[in-house]
Amino acid sequence: MTGAPPEETSKDEKWLLHVDGSSTTQGSGAGIVITSPQGEDSEFTIKFDFKASNNEAEYEVLVASMKMAHEAGARHLLAYSDSQLMVKQVESTYEAKEKSMAQYLQHIAELRTSF
Repeated sequence: MTGAPPEETSKDEKWLLHVDGSSTTQGSGAGIVITSPQGEDSEFTIKFDFKASNNEAEYEVLVASMKMAHEAGARHLLAYSDSQLMVKQVESTYEAKEKSMAQYLQHIAELRTSF
């Protein structure tokens, strides 16, 4: 417990991010839930205006949601995804073999410096 008012968050308070990207023949998009340190959920859906593979949709939603969380005030972010491939690549457990995936990883690494 801190003495700070609820609307202020310290640098150490953890925000949670849950993302799920998807791509089908009808299009691609994503679901996002950002949870503040006070437990308040903000839910979003995104429809992409471009064709994307399922992996690209997963990365696109992670990039977009990291930016959204930062804009909301997050400085310590724990992100969760059901994409094992993306999670393992971001954790550097798996190597990104495709150039586009390596570019996403580079962008995410740059975004991570904000947290």
